[in-house]
Amino acid sequence: MDRFQSMQIFTRVVEMHSFSRAADSLSLPPSRVTRAVKELEAFLGVRLLQRTTRHISLTPDGTLYYDNCRRLLDDLEAVESGFPGSAGQPRGRLRVDMTLSLARLVVLPRIKDFQSRFPDVELTLTAADRTVELIQEGVDCAIRAGTPEDSPTLVAKRIGAFEWVTCASPEYLATHGTPSTLEDLCDHYAVGYLSSRTARSMEWNFVVDGESRSIRMRDRLIVNDTDAYVVSGLQGLGLVRPGSYMVLDHLRSGRLLRVLPDYTAPMVPLSALYPKNRHLSPTVRAFVDWIAEVVGKAEKEWRVDAY
Repeated sequence: MDRFQSMQIFTRVVEMHSFSRAADSLSLPPSRVTRAVKELEAFLGVRLLQRTTRHISLTPDGTLYYDNCRRLLDDLEAVESGFPGSAGQPRGRLRVDMTLSLARLVVLPRIKDFQSRFPDVELTLTAADRTVELIQEGVDCAIRAGTPEDSPTLVAKRIGAFEWVTCASPEYLATHGTPSTLEDLCDHYAVGYLSSRTARSMEWNFVVDGESRSIRMRDRLIVNDTDAYVVSGLQGLGLVRPGSYMVLDHLRSGRLLRVLPDYTAPMVPLSALYPKNRHLSPTVRAFVDWIAEVVGKAEKEWRVDAY
């Protein structure tokens, strides 16, 4: 039995709440993962996990062993990362999740730079607007908009910010008129964006005289995809309020026109979320630092004051 590898396998099973997901994330056969945990239990003479057909949980002995395994593995990774050799360099598999619009418009056009800097990193990029469970789904890092909730298991590092921009197609404004005040919005339709947290279309938040004001728009169409949201606005289906980075090209071309420019909202933070281990792996740290650099440069282009 390779005790070190068995410890790695055991901690991954615990953190992902699944033998099969742990096997996938480690690129090992499921039988190898199951055997490693059984061999550990036999070697220690205790049961580490309680297993049912749908759920696994730690026994008291398993909790004690997991805590110590996690500490030892973190300490080893921290020691290795302090040396200039390959062990401390970004390498191996890295799974990152972010919204589709951010991936398509910001990250993918620049991803060759990341690959050239870190050629030994095998990057899996998933794009979804839903909330992901990082540890359970084997995601190393997620990029999300909005103020992150406090979490006992995740670290949130702010990497930038963008602003909401209220806009519509020229065709929509020619038919329905152009709102000049927030009160005018009651006479207009909007394309709704479905929140994965509340299962309702998102309210529009503005700052008026230093105070936040929320408005629920009349939605004739609700979507849950950022690309579909922008396309709906381009088709004249209603007012939309996407992130500034999503519509800059359309504002420049005149396919979308900004409305209510005097009514602003707080900047929307972008954060990198990753598991709260005692030491951040060199590979995750490399990606977080890289995307913070990318967003930092792009933020200057995301201002919509000229439109």
